[in-house]
Amino acid sequence: MLRLDDLWVWDSWVADDGDLYHLFFLQAPRALEDPGKRHTAATVGHATSPDLVSWTYLGECFGPDRSGAPRFDDLSIWTGSVVNDGARWRMYYTAVSNRGHHVYDQRVGSAVSDDLQHWQRGADPVVGVDGRWYKNLANTPAPTEGPDLEGSSETWRDPLVFADPDGDGWHMLISARARDAARNDDGVVAHATSPDLQTWTLGPPLCEPGAGFGQLEVLQDKQIDGRWVLVFTCHPQEMTAERIARTGEYCTWSVPGAGPLGPWDIDAARPFTSDPHLFAAPLVQQRDGSWVLIGFRNLEPQGLDGFEITDPIPVTLDADGYLVAR
Repeated sequence: MLRLDDLWVWDSWVADDGDLYHLFFLQAPRALEDPGKRHTAATVGHATSPDLVSWTYLGECFGPDRSGAPRFDDLSIWTGSVVNDGARWRMYYTAVSNRGHHVYDQRVGSAVSDDLQHWQRGADPVVGVDGRWYKNLANTPAPTEGPDLEGSSETWRDPLVFADPDGDGWHMLISARARDAARNDDGVVAHATSPDLQTWTLGPPLCEPGAGFGQLEVLQDKQIDGRWVLVFTCHPQEMTAERIARTGEYCTWSVPGAGPLGPWDIDAARPFTSDPHLFAAPLVQQRDGSWVLIGFRNLEPQGLDGFEITDPIPVTLDADGYLVAR
């Protein structure tokens, strides 16, 4: 377990260097007192472990641009992913700016590192939201409006980057909202491709809206024992009443797919019932080949403190291809 006395810890993602697991996670000072304030004070913490149980905390490894110049990532940093390009490590992260849209101005940035602790940020967002397919502040204004809405996005975050299994470049999955779908029924998986991890081409979503989820957060796309599964998180308050009545109030969900890009029938998603409050939980393969979930528990709506990373929860896929406790 990873718990920090002076910092809240929540969403996390993992990189494996073959020797140690590197945990990256959002953190913010408990001195803020109100956990709701953490979203505009988030930085990325870094810890390492040989076993996903005992962690060595290495402090903040990445934060917002503090140069004083206006930047797309000058307010706070949110969830992302880390990959190795064969020479260096690359982090793709969610960025929030001081442009006047509060937390609704979400962009995807990138940074590079040789040691997973010291990161050099890129100059610009790597892939912008396209209003043809996705909601942004230009076509769906958020509660906090400003003079420059073009290119902004209410939900454009949690970039998951992975190599194409057949060697055809790289894929990025992004949590987004479908432009013409109803609120809390509009969560979709945005998709972009790149030949080199630098130039990205955005396309339409890989799934349809209308499944009763307002957001498909912290996307994970893994192959377990030869079968592909998509895992995502959604707050119960961001689901439709019909979805809750049909499948209950849970935070972690999975749906099988034929390959790394689906297709996925999000309407058929099932909850991870063994831990109803488990949230933004990385799916990690251990050294023996087995799989586990680690994450935090979303207890904030109950007024409880779940801001710590759990010990590993062993998981597998059931006969239908859904994630279950092992």
